[in-house]
Order: sequence, then C-alpha cells, then structure tokens
Amino acid sequence: MPLSARLRFGTLPAPIGRLAGRVLDLVLPPRCLGCGEPVDRQGGLCAGCWARLRFLHPPWCDRCGWPLPQDGPGPQLCSTCLDRPPPWERGRAALAYDEASRGLVLRFKHAGRTDGVATFARWLATAGGELLAEADLLVPVPLHRWRLLHRGYNQAALLARHLARLSGVPWSPAALRRRRATASQQGLGAAARRANVTSTAFAVPAGRRAALAGRRVVLIDDVLTTGATLGACARVLREAGCTRVDVLVLARVVKPRQLPI
Repeated sequence: MPLSARLRFGTLPAPIGRLAGRVLDLVLPPRCLGCGEPVDRQGGLCAGCWARLRFLHPPWCDRCGWPLPQDGPGPQLCSTCLDRPPPWERGRAALAYDEASRGLVLRFKHAGRTDGVATFARWLATAGGELLAEADLLVPVPLHRWRLLHRGYNQAALLARHLARLSGVPWSPAALRRRRATASQQGLGAAARRANVTSTAFAVPAGRRAALAGRRVVLIDDVLTTGATLGACARVLREAGCTRVDVLVLARVVKPRQLPI
C-alpha cells in the first residue's frame, strides 16, 4: 500500500491523519482516479471520467439491484431473482461494472489505489441509504489471511469502515472469517463461481456469534457478479442468527458478458 494510503487509512488519530494528508497533497498532487490527470482533491475524478460512469438508481430489482426498464407498485424483481432468489433480502450497487468503472475498481482492488475509498463510500451511502437506515451492523466480505498478507489490505473492509463513519452504523471487520483459500473467481462462469466459493469457505468466529444474533446486517463488497461469494457469506450470517442480511456493493455487472475482475 502506498505511503499516502497508509497515512490516510491506517491507525493514526483522525486529526493527525488529516494533517498528514494535506502535507502529502503538496508533495503528491491529487490525480484523477480514472485517467491520472490532475484534479482538485484526492479521490476525485476529472469531468470526462465522471461523465462516463453509470450510476445505478431506481427502478431496480429489489433483491439484487439489477436495473429495470420501468417502475411498478411494490417490490420489483428481475427474472433471475424470480427464478433463483439470492440468500439475502435486498441488494444495491452504486455503479454499473462496465468499461468506465472497471479501471477504478481494479486499481482499488489490486493496485493499492485506496485514495478513492472516501469517494466510493459516499457513493455507497447514496445507493444504500434505504438499507443503512435499517441496519444494525456493517460486515465486509473477508479475505483469506494469505491473500490479505499479499495485498496488504481488504478493499471491502476499507469501504465498510468509511461507510460506518458516514452512516453512523457500526462495522465489524472480524464478524466473518475466510477459513479456506479459494481459487480466483476471475474468468469463471456462474456455476463454476458457485462451486468455487461455498458457505464452507466462511465462518463466524465463536466469540462473534452473540453479537450477530438478532442483528440486521449489511454485507459490503466491491463487485457483485454472480453473487456466489456474497451468497455464501449471507448464508453463514443467517445461520449465525442474523435476522436480515442485505448486500451493498460498489459496482455490479449489468450485462451478460462479464468483464474480468
């Protein structure tokens, strides 16, 4: 993780972190998260990159956030959720995962560009306002310890922590544990993704079960593709006693043809 990211999102007290961030802005001028052009603040986008993003909004499928062509009375469901309801109650995404947003997500996920996390959290707060208003706890999708050691951070945990600050909903980074390392989901189809990541890959630590019982939880992740990982996490949380599990992600695939993530 870059020095600027460690100072901004590490363990420094907030006032010191903000001061360090301002000093670093003088040394490392802010760059657009999309194209790298100079912008006025860290975590910002230039006008061109902003215009290309597709922010999702109603009407959408109440269960998975898939954009729908028209609104109607009551909860709306896409054909996929009608045929195969996911194991969570409601799902929302801030962005369509497409050519415009893919670079933002991949640089955030794999390349240490965590300087955009505060911006991303604001987008999540907007898209998931309905979920957050009823939530008791935010839970990020965990990484296996070896992948966390290699990457240096969990992007879902960064999103959850900043979203907790914005929304006032507490977050629990240790509510879920990834107990089994799984192969990368990149390039896998829906059936292969579900077979690769099952509920056995996740667990609620014994010491955390009491804190989850009776709680309404919002699962936080970066991308929703087939829902295999989020579905596995949702099942484990429900088995631990959560009364409701919703899903909130930065971006979701909205076309049959998937971009690699």
